[in-house]
Amino acid sequence: MMLLYVLLLPLVVTFLTPLMRPKLATAVSAVAFLIPFAYTVYGLASGLVVKIPVVDIVRPIGKFYILGDQVSFSFALAICLVSAMVALYSLPYMAHRFEEMGKELESEYRKYIFFYNLYATSMLWLVFSGNFIMLYIFLEISLLASFLLIYMYGYGDRRKVATLYFVWTHIAGMLALIGFLMTAAANGSLAFDAIAKIGFVAWLLIFLGMIIKLPGLGPHVWLPWAHAEAPTPVSALLSPLTVGLGAYVILRAYLISPWFIKAYTMPIFVYGVISSIYAGFMVFRQNDYKRLLAFSTISQMGYCLIAFCLGTYGIMAVIIQYISHAFGKAILFMTAGGIIANYHGLRDITKMGGMHEYIPTISNAALLGFMNLGGILTVGMFGEFFILKGVVDTFGLDISAILAVVFVFIISGLYSFYTYKRIYCGKPAGYEKVKVNRLLDTPLFIIGIVSILLIFPPLAAILLNAVKAVIAKVAIATIGGVAP
Repeated sequence: MMLLYVLLLPLVVTFLTPLMRPKLATAVSAVAFLIPFAYTVYGLASGLVVKIPVVDIVRPIGKFYILGDQVSFSFALAICLVSAMVALYSLPYMAHRFEEMGKELESEYRKYIFFYNLYATSMLWLVFSGNFIMLYIFLEISLLASFLLIYMYGYGDRRKVATLYFVWTHIAGMLALIGFLMTAAANGSLAFDAIAKIGFVAWLLIFLGMIIKLPGLGPHVWLPWAHAEAPTPVSALLSPLTVGLGAYVILRAYLISPWFIKAYTMPIFVYGVISSIYAGFMVFRQNDYKRLLAFSTISQMGYCLIAFCLGTYGIMAVIIQYISHAFGKAILFMTAGGIIANYHGLRDITKMGGMHEYIPTISNAALLGFMNLGGILTVGMFGEFFILKGVVDTFGLDISAILAVVFVFIISGLYSFYTYKRIYCGKPAGYEKVKVNRLLDTPLFIIGIVSILLIFPPLAAILLNAVKAVIAKVAIATIGGVAP
């Protein structure tokens, strides 16, 4: 029952924080996610598997239950840490944003912190849902909360951008929902432990819906607008956490009935490679810092599509990539916000250069963020290793497959450090050095330090224990998951 109490904590806090003053609301929100973070570490370290019944609904929906396994705990690890740190970051950043908008901090922050906590809490509950309809409910709550945050506090034509975001991601959810309902009709339940198979059309709809949400090349058109124009704390959740939950939904379907991915391995693999390379090259063309990071997200999500095609080690790479991308991209969006808050909305990279001279703490945090994206001395190293191991296991010594994946890695490293050089190195652009609010840089370093500690004992051992558990789960799914 401890897992239930841990999940209820941020939910209760969501409704209490609007009654508090901003500083207290911020602190309480951070603690409400740090406690579940500690529990996820315990769950991973102990190999914990928890199933807590919630309610049994009539067929074909089936029972709702809370499922805590190594997959859930791995995704929750990133969600909890990033949500806690972004909550701390939110106070000074949103104070700056409210001042820009001519709004009063005390009253406006009450609305902001409510929707922020609702957004983060819905993502946490989503990864512990043991039923596809239960999962869908929290997916839609996260969509509604993030839509309202962009609509109320975004930049540019924020209402138009918020609507664009809502429409595209709602289409993604509806396609997946139709796939879920078809699965329910075929199996008599949508509880994970009661589904025997997922049919072709249902799998295709779920997959296409989550391709829009990730997003892959083609349906990606909504993402640069939404991530660039969202208030930066929302971008720091939207890019690293929310879009990656598309991979989580595909992963849950895979662990039940993996035949679809196995049957279409090559086209999915090629699509993932093309998506990643295309978006990687698009990063080089961007001059808006936040828009640049949005294209980087598309590139990084290509890693997940590639990894799905690579057997057991590839599936583990999906999880590691989610964690690595969550940490790295949250840091980087918050560095963009640090520049925006301290230099009057500055986002144009052509007007930057030598920013390390003026905001060294933000610059050093950005380096940690780009190290995560490049898989250098951070948890992302494991992700790249598992992908390469999966390529060899799946394709043997096929030089074209190996070179394609290595080229994807190289592009990520190149655009990461090319961007860092453009913004933080070189001749100073002539700005004044500022005193950065500690809540605008300290949370970034905490995330960065955790991302490094995850490659050393004892945290590395905890992650490798999760690897073994997931590999065993994939092996079981592969035996039972035949095409209908």
